[in-house]
Amino acid sequence: MIIKPVNGKFPQIPDDCFVAENATVVGDVVMGRQCSIWFNAVVRGDVHFIKMGDKVNVQDGAVIHATYQTSPTTIGNNVSIGHNAIVHGCTIHDNVLIGMGSIVMDDCVIESNSIIAAGAVLTKNTHVEAGSVYAGVPARKVKEVSKELQKEEIERIANNYIKYSSWFKE
Repeated sequence: MIIKPVNGKFPQIPDDCFVAENATVVGDVVMGRQCSIWFNAVVRGDVHFIKMGDKVNVQDGAVIHATYQTSPTTIGNNVSIGHNAIVHGCTIHDNVLIGMGSIVMDDCVIESNSIIAAGAVLTKNTHVEAGSVYAGVPARKVKEVSKELQKEEIERIANNYIKYSSWFKE
C-alpha cells in the first residue's frame, strides 16, 4: 500500500480501517472508523482535503480526488463507492450507494439515503435530493429509494464491506 504525506499533510487512518496492499492513500485524507480502501483504489488528497465518515468503503479501482483550492471531497457515514467509480470534488451525505463505474463530478451534492446507479454520470453541480435514485448519462432522477431498497442495498453493502475487510485482518 502507498500511504504518504503530501505538502506536510499525512493521511489519518484509524486502526480499525482496512487499506489493501496495492491501494493508495495520500495527502490530506481523514478517514472515520471501520472504513475500507480496496485493491487498486486511489484516495488522493493532494490538491484539497478528503474527509470520510464512518463505515465508508471505496471498492476496487475507485478514485477519490478533489479540485485544487475550490472543491474538496466530503463523504458521510455508511457510504459505499462501487468498483471503478470516480468521486471528484463533491459532497456525499450519509447512507449513499455510488454504483460501479459511475462518475460524480465537482460540486455535486448527494443527500442521504440515495443511490447513484452503475455507470451514471453526475455532471458538475448536480444536486441529488434525499431518497432518490439517479441513473443515466447525464444522470437524472428515475425513482425514489424505497425502505426495502435502502435496507437491501445501501445498508447491506456497507455492512458487508465491514465483514469482508475483517477477512483480510486475520
